[in-house]
Amino acid sequence: MNIHDTILSMATKARAASAGLAKKTTAEKNAALLAIADSLEKNRASIVAANGIDLAHAKEAGISPAMLDRLTLTPARFDAMVAGVRHVATLPDPVGETIWTRERPSGIKIRKVRVPLGVIAVVFESRPNVFIDTAALCLKTGNAVILRGGKEAIESNKALAAAVRDAGVGDAVQLVETTDHAAVTELVRAVGLVDVAIPRGGERLIRAMCEAALVPVLKHYKGVCHIYVDDKADLAMALSILDNAKTQRPGVCNAAECLLVHEKLAPMFMPMVEAWAKDKGVTLHENEAGTEYLSLDINVAKVADYRAAIDFINANSSHHSDCIVTNDEARAAEFLRDVDSAAVYHNVSTRFTDGGEFGMGAEIGISTDKLHARGPMGLEELTTYKYTVTGDGVIRS
Repeated sequence: MNIHDTILSMATKARAASAGLAKKTTAEKNAALLAIADSLEKNRASIVAANGIDLAHAKEAGISPAMLDRLTLTPARFDAMVAGVRHVATLPDPVGETIWTRERPSGIKIRKVRVPLGVIAVVFESRPNVFIDTAALCLKTGNAVILRGGKEAIESNKALAAAVRDAGVGDAVQLVETTDHAAVTELVRAVGLVDVAIPRGGERLIRAMCEAALVPVLKHYKGVCHIYVDDKADLAMALSILDNAKTQRPGVCNAAECLLVHEKLAPMFMPMVEAWAKDKGVTLHENEAGTEYLSLDINVAKVADYRAAIDFINANSSHHSDCIVTNDEARAAEFLRDVDSAAVYHNVSTRFTDGGEFGMGAEIGISTDKLHARGPMGLEELTTYKYTVTGDGVIRS
């Protein structure tokens, strides 16, 4: 079977599965999630072994430390992955929720009701836990999902898919096992079968998907996140936030990539930054606005004031996550209002832009789009809505 026929078959099966999923009760969906968690634990040894094969191949191929970190299923990450599935089972089910009800003078009663999106195609790179996070969120919201991971994680993803299949979810969760890029093109052109595509990877992957797509794509191209330190900031707090945002996990999209410093503060604060950078192995750059490093590198720039910082961020950020560190509440309020990003912070590390940290459970991704979903995409963002209209023989005059 060629790639076109393979994807067509998978999408057709997913469409049929989605019709059944939409009718499942919350209890039935939660039982499926708990079965997946149990299956992951039962198959832990084979999954870890498969991940070891991927890691060995990745090291031979010389992939970057950031990508290698994303690929690794450490014991803690495996435990968190399983716990994440169980946590999703405890979350409120948005499907069937009445968003609002209106009764009109005509006699009709209108309900705006949450419903599943249908079939979701997710293309991701490196992190195998994305497979499980995505499967859990989609099942909870009654969506069938087709996943296509990167070649660097193919063995891990196959092992995870086998564990999910053992849990008895049928065609509701499927893995594209070919690493041929033609499969991605087929997925994003499966009009009538795939309702939305979600890329989770680098800018190159996302742009390629958008250019090829005939179905809607929810995306963020990159995570160029800023920390602005105001002249009314607590310097110890500022350094702590900078350290967390840059060094805790430098290879993720919500890590800080640019430090902006009020020019009046620079003579006092920059020596602290330089000492921190030397201690933590961070390389400071200048005149590299808009760069996503995904490593222990950060661009540094001085700005005249908080308004200049806002302008700089709106011109150079990827509209993902940006922070002001200041004790001036009025300045912070303007920053929160005027920075055009999916998540805007006051005295908080940008590393909190995450579905789990936002109380959504595992996330399916972070969107910097403005239509349908923006920021971390949890359960509600994986639903759409429809209107149900009832009456007693009402006709329009």
